[in-house]
Formats: sequence, C-alpha cells, structure tokens
Amino acid sequence: MSGRVGQSDAERALVVAARRAILATISPDGLPRLVPICLVVIDDVIWTPIDEKPKATDEPLALARVRDIGREPRVTVLVDRWSEDWAELAWVRVAGHATVAPSSPSVVAALRAKYPQYASHDLESRPMIRIRIERATSWGL
Repeated sequence: MSGRVGQSDAERALVVAARRAILATISPDGLPRLVPICLVVIDDVIWTPIDEKPKATDEPLALARVRDIGREPRVTVLVDRWSEDWAELAWVRVAGHATVAPSSPSVVAALRAKYPQYASHDLESRPMIRIRIERATSWGL
C-alpha cells in the first residue's frame, strides 16, 4: 500500500490513468445503474463532472445517478484495461461514498488538463460527483 486509502499503487495508477470508467449507483428498485464517466483522482477522491454533454435532462440535479446518490451514497467505479493480448487485461473496482458537491478550481483545472474537450464547458457553475475512495479490488495487476 502507498498510504492511499484502500488501494495499492498499481490499482491507483490504473484508475488515475483511465480516460473513462463506469459509475454504478443503486436505483430505487435496487438494481445497479451504470453510466460511463470521465474522472480525475485527487488525493483519495474520485471527481466526475456533471458536464454539458447531452443528457436526459438539462437539470444536473434531476439526473438519475444524482437522485440515486441522494438516496444511497454507496457507489462503485469500474476501470478496466483491455487488450487483444489477454495477458495485459486488468480491472480495478473502487467502492466509495458519493456526494454531489460544487466544483472547485483545482478539480476543474485537473479535468481540463486531462480532457481538453472541457475547455469549452462551463464546469465552474455545474455540480460534480465526489467519491471518497474506501477500498479497491482488482484483477490482473
């Protein structure tokens, strides 16, 4: 362990480098709700914006994943590494506690550094999902 909460250095490296991940929340009927996300990791927190890409609603707080987090803050984030060479396959599953938080300048800067597409998005005025990492499990690392 690297002093990071609930994750090894290899697990953290795969999550930090990931260009996309899958966020799983729990819907009201108890089923998992899966959505692809962009993410950055700062300390022991995964941040994912509720950005301006087209969504089912223009109101960020009305999104199903946000409502799910309000009811049940336990979430899972899955990051995988795919390769045609199956010896290179790996995944990390991060369990955490999610909240909806206002954006911060440091998170916005990190997102824009990782994803140039966010240069034209108004991330400063939109909420973000903050996931405090509690533990990680992995395969292939």
